[in-house]
Amino acid sequence: MEGSSVLIVRGIVAIAFAIVAFLWPGITFAALVLLFGAYAVVDGITNVVLGFSRAGEHHRWAYVLMGLVGIAAGVVTFTWPAITALALVWVIAFWAIALGVIEIIAAVRLRHLIRGEWMLVLSAIAAIVIGVLFAWNPGFGAMATATILGVYALVAGVSLIALGLKLKSRFATVMP
Repeated sequence: MEGSSVLIVRGIVAIAFAIVAFLWPGITFAALVLLFGAYAVVDGITNVVLGFSRAGEHHRWAYVLMGLVGIAAGVVTFTWPAITALALVWVIAFWAIALGVIEIIAAVRLRHLIRGEWMLVLSAIAAIVIGVLFAWNPGFGAMATATILGVYALVAGVSLIALGLKLKSRFATVMP
């Protein structure tokens, strides 16, 4: 799949997530927390199994340790979901800020190839603003978190689709 198509698919997925977040904000945030817990347990069990398998024999202790940490993270998530929810807000905050910075760097590099790199900058600014808001006040609640994350996903999705279409048309005129 070419880069412009990847951007369009990424934008569509972001818009779909935004719709779910707007319709069911409480469920969206609770699902994120539970999904993380389930992932941590499954990943942990997988690492423990790998540690005791033939494939993991060279670094057995590392796989087992990673597995036990993953299982513990999952147990903590299911035992204290509120604490995990707060930690998840912080993770989302730092992820959004990092993503925004990387997208700004990408936009600067793209400006030599196309016009309209401002669309990626718009997505980047949305990510950074959401990240700063989450870091500044992480305890404002799951409903607001899911809704704000939905707004970010909608803005990012539309921006990414527009950029993908712009790239697709740019390279369609350049390629025979």
